[in-house]
Amino acid sequence: MHSRAIEQYKRGLRLTEAHQEILVGLLLGDGCLETQNGGRTYRLKIEQSARHEAYVRHIHELFSEWVLTPPRRRLSRASNGTITINWAFQTVSHEAFQPYGLQFYGGGRKKVPELIADWLTPRGFAYWFMDDGSMKSAESKGVVLNTQAYAPADVERLIEVLQSRFGFQAKIREQSDGPQIYVAGRSYERVSELIEPFVLEEMRYKVPHARRTHLPKK
Repeated sequence: MHSRAIEQYKRGLRLTEAHQEILVGLLLGDGCLETQNGGRTYRLKIEQSARHEAYVRHIHELFSEWVLTPPRRRLSRASNGTITINWAFQTVSHEAFQPYGLQFYGGGRKKVPELIADWLTPRGFAYWFMDDGSMKSAESKGVVLNTQAYAPADVERLIEVLQSRFGFQAKIREQSDGPQIYVAGRSYERVSELIEPFVLEEMRYKVPHARRTHLPKK
């Protein structure tokens, strides 16, 4: 598609409500926005490990109108010779992403938007969890969200939103590389209720298993 045709095509693009909710979740996780013109337009970039290929293809399908090429396999070699395989794609650059770029970035790093309490929905949380969350351990019903890239004040803001908006029992869990969010097992039913309609089958390995209950002996 020639550049003039691409520009004409982009004029008809609109983010749906579902797109907006999912975008917030992706950006809270590993998704990123890039600008090449000082913030006038942005493009969404998604990259995940080979294990999450189905997840990347799912997001690609959701944003199919916004992409011009299929997901691609990317190989990188570490200094020790280890080869890592990721799957990635990016959307076209568009002004529809600008409000999110301005809210999620500042001072040379990603930040938590001031509007996050209004923006984060159950669908958004589900994609955030799939993108960058996991069960705490095989024995626990608690979950963790990897927020180590954020400033501590931003992580506190996220915890406040999880508590006030969803009723989660959440707190900071200090890690060597930064603060992580821990949602206690007591919130398992609520977490499960919120994410169940949206979690991909391939990502269910991240979801804690409900503990078996034993009936009292007669």
